[in-house]
Amino acid sequence: MPNPLQPEIDFVRLPDIPLEELVAHMSDPRVGTHMPLLTFSWDLEMAAKFVAAKEACWLRDGLGHWAFLADGRYVGWGGFQKEGEEWDFGLVLHPAAFGLGMPITRKALAFANEDQRIPFVTFLLPPSRRNLGALRRMGARFIGETDYDGTRFLKYRLETSGPVGAVSRTA
Repeated sequence: MPNPLQPEIDFVRLPDIPLEELVAHMSDPRVGTHMPLLTFSWDLEMAAKFVAAKEACWLRDGLGHWAFLADGRYVGWGGFQKEGEEWDFGLVLHPAAFGLGMPITRKALAFANEDQRIPFVTFLLPPSRRNLGALRRMGARFIGETDYDGTRFLKYRLETSGPVGAVSRTA
């Protein structure tokens, strides 16, 4: 049953979003607060390269990043990206939509729970992220620290079957 207090969340492909919206989103300084790999400025060319790279993941892996809509309005991007043999989940929300992280994550995890290619999901978070209670409540467990592109991240793993998946489906 839909929650009347939560907007309708939809996942669409990134090319459906005007590049100008992506540039505005990724140029907001609040977005980069917990994104240590965001060391460059976004413009239309960068946005086009980003969308092309994420679409290449869809072609290669059959899955990738989406744009997230809340009541038809763009609120961010993220999804699953294959990193070696693991599927990593990422989420980058527009500051006006920071409160939608859990509903979007639950919907994405419900998708992962139904997809046999994804036996578990990993999350890479910068050490600057301090509020990790939601990950633990979902059942994610800390694996350790890892280096990604020369930057240290905290790595968590969440099995996509069993009780967590059942909870995810109700979101």
